[in-house]
Amino acid sequence: MSIFIISFILLLLTFYLASYNNLIYKKNQVNNAFSAVDVILQKRSDLIPRLVTLAQIYMQFEQKTLTEISRLRSTVTSKNLSENSRVTLEDQISRMLIRIIVAVEAYPELKTNDHFIQLQYSLNEVEEQLSAARRFYNSAVTEYNNAVEMFPTNIIASWMKYQLKLQFKANPQAKNNVNIQINSK
Repeated sequence: MSIFIISFILLLLTFYLASYNNLIYKKNQVNNAFSAVDVILQKRSDLIPRLVTLAQIYMQFEQKTLTEISRLRSTVTSKNLSENSRVTLEDQISRMLIRIIVAVEAYPELKTNDHFIQLQYSLNEVEEQLSAARRFYNSAVTEYNNAVEMFPTNIIASWMKYQLKLQFKANPQAKNNVNIQINSK
């Protein structure tokens, strides 16, 4: 009888340790994926002031959009935000960048400016890298959230005070097909 109890306790302990380690692994995967996104977001953040400054020269009527994107960028870089708050703000910045790129169509001088074209290509490259990093992050978050919500690991997750994480969402404007053409000299 005592061998049965000891075996049962060892089995429970093994299950607990395996579940605990699995949750730690998934949390670390989310953190690693967010760090990858963060590096690319920093690249994009470095491009934004140059893009905004150049666009301001031509786009006097789009001042509200340019001001808002600068404000959001400052908020992201100046505050110690939670991952979920950061995800929300970065999604707003993406929507604003789409507005700027679409608004460029109304400014032929800006569309043909070599510096703006170079910035636009750089931004496009960064956005593609960001898209791939976001897919990886969302995949890691899905696995983590499943572990946090599914029985029996949800019990251990609640003991560890693990909370669900937000995923990056597609922007409503990004779901529409936007036809942007860049004219070269």
